[in-house]
Amino acid sequence: MPKQTFFNLPEGKRKTLMNAAEKEFARVPLAKASISNIIKDANIPRGSFYQYFENKEDLYFYLVTKETKGRQEFFIEMLIKHNGDIIEAMTEVYRDFLIQMPDDQEREFLKNALMNVTYKMENDFIEIFEGKGDNLKEINHLINKEYLNISDDKEIYHIIQIVTAVAFRNFVEKFSKELTDDEAMETFMIEMDLLKRGLYRNK
Repeated sequence: MPKQTFFNLPEGKRKTLMNAAEKEFARVPLAKASISNIIKDANIPRGSFYQYFENKEDLYFYLVTKETKGRQEFFIEMLIKHNGDIIEAMTEVYRDFLIQMPDDQEREFLKNALMNVTYKMENDFIEIFEGKGDNLKEINHLINKEYLNISDDKEIYHIIQIVTAVAFRNFVEKFSKELTDDEAMETFMIEMDLLKRGLYRNK
């Protein structure tokens, strides 16, 4: 998490630093990223960098968190739109990710993040759909239990885990196999349909 001195910066300087960081993390994975390149591109002294962040990992996961936060808000909107149908909501999020794929730099940043998955990265992704604190309560409340083949509400958590794991693997596969958007969507829809057959009540 950034230090308070980072948040005290004028918005323009924060954006410049974030853009420089994203450019570097788009160029190479986190392990190979260089703080020197980031501070050179952002035109700040090395000492200033450490006034804002503990290290490059701190900066990297702040960027990842920023990227996933908007996705969680969209997921909640889709749950409302689809009357709590978690698979339909997840499908909309996945489709939107493909259609609204960010510009080349953001695309490469996400690609490097997903192709070099860490436990922390996977957890950040899962939090989009699981939520935490008030968001967790809101997501659980919005999921329509009547659709699901469950015996009690405790099983909701495990259904979210299953659906999220499949979605996450599909995001990774999109980049690792260099699938077109249509190919990625086709694979995703097949797997979502299989999940629906197993997790949903017979209508």
